[in-house]
Amino acid sequence: MKTRQIRPKQVAAFLIAAMIAVYFSGGSLHPALAGPTAAAREAAAQVTDRLPPQANIGLPGTHPAAAPPVTEQPPVVPRGRAYLFRGALGPIFSRGMDALTEKIQRAGITADVYEFTICELVASWAIDDYKKDPQPIILIGHSMGGRCAVLFSEKLQDQGIPVSLVVSIDPAHMTPDVPPNVERYINIFISTQILGGGDIKQVAGFPGHYASYDMAQHDEISHITIDKMDLVHQQIVAKILQLSATPAKVDGEIFPLRYVVPPKEQIELWDSGTAIAARSGDTLKTLAQQYGLPLWALTQINQRIPETAPLAAGQRVIIPRHLLPVADIAEPSSARR
Repeated sequence: MKTRQIRPKQVAAFLIAAMIAVYFSGGSLHPALAGPTAAAREAAAQVTDRLPPQANIGLPGTHPAAAPPVTEQPPVVPRGRAYLFRGALGPIFSRGMDALTEKIQRAGITADVYEFTICELVASWAIDDYKKDPQPIILIGHSMGGRCAVLFSEKLQDQGIPVSLVVSIDPAHMTPDVPPNVERYINIFISTQILGGGDIKQVAGFPGHYASYDMAQHDEISHITIDKMDLVHQQIVAKILQLSATPAKVDGEIFPLRYVVPPKEQIELWDSGTAIAARSGDTLKTLAQQYGLPLWALTQINQRIPETAPLAAGQRVIIPRHLLPVADIAEPSSARR
């Protein structure tokens, strides 16, 4: 069992971008993390005014043009405590949790990894720590550790403590539904697996952001390798660094995402879905191009719409979105007219 460690010093917010860039400089990021291309920015600018206020959070090309700030804002320091949990025989089969823990620590966030067998004990520590110094709580687990992450959330729910982010990686089938105190929940699983394969749902009336990714069509991934996906690690670290500056609540309805990731397609950890209004003549294919999204991501969540069928003016289409720090939220469309 790993003992609790002395928390590292937090880094200033103006170093966040530098940390991510330096850390990931050795490998290539998924295009969605690397930022929109010039073509995507130009296309997205033509459709941004169709979004409800703040619904364009995280969409390519939606940032207003750079201008000198009116007032100097104090830097936002990345804060949070991450608790990670291995599955059964974790020191052998869940070493991806150790690697992810080290990446989170190097990013300046307090993080420790534990065996799922002491889940309740660690939850009690987390409750005490939060009452002394409230910080965003991040829970991540593989296999039985994924089940632990949700049970951990329930313990915090009983104490009225919110959880900023929960990520379960191929959790056990007996994992309960996600409680309402979780602000963002992401499940990455393989529905055909016996050891994991937990298709975790949210409780009725769940108010947070929810995204589920079934990797069953990826034969190159198994229960004992899914926790070691570097692309997933990169995106989780980036998301954790954003939490301190990102409001979980957004205007408009939040749509849960449930995907079966097609073969050879990379996984992108969106937070949830949002609705846009189509213009006459739009299609799912043209909207995918305009927003820099893979077409499969639109066809799966808008199953009743053929990908090349012309859309009527005002027709509602659901698109996936990222939540980004408040400093990156584009101004409402009404302010640009």
